[in-house]
Amino acid sequence: MNYFVIVDVTLREGIADPEGATIERALPALGFTGVTNVHAAKSFRFEVEATSESAALEKANSLGERLLSNPVIENAVARLAPGNRA
Repeated sequence: MNYFVIVDVTLREGIADPEGATIERALPALGFTGVTNVHAAKSFRFEVEATSESAALEKANSLGERLLSNPVIENAVARLAPGNRA
């Protein structure tokens, strides 16, 4: 069975996020006030063939850790996408 998954890749706690900081500094000039703690991230969406939801998530997490992220500075977390086939 195929499952649609999303892998979110974010910087680990304590790692500087210059992209997020730049966006946060630009927001007031664009009329967005009261927005703080901005963090940039990457999101990957794909389909995984697996025997169960847990197997699909395990495969997606492994792919995220081994290929889609730099495990020294980033976390990769997989989740099932909305509207998965049963």
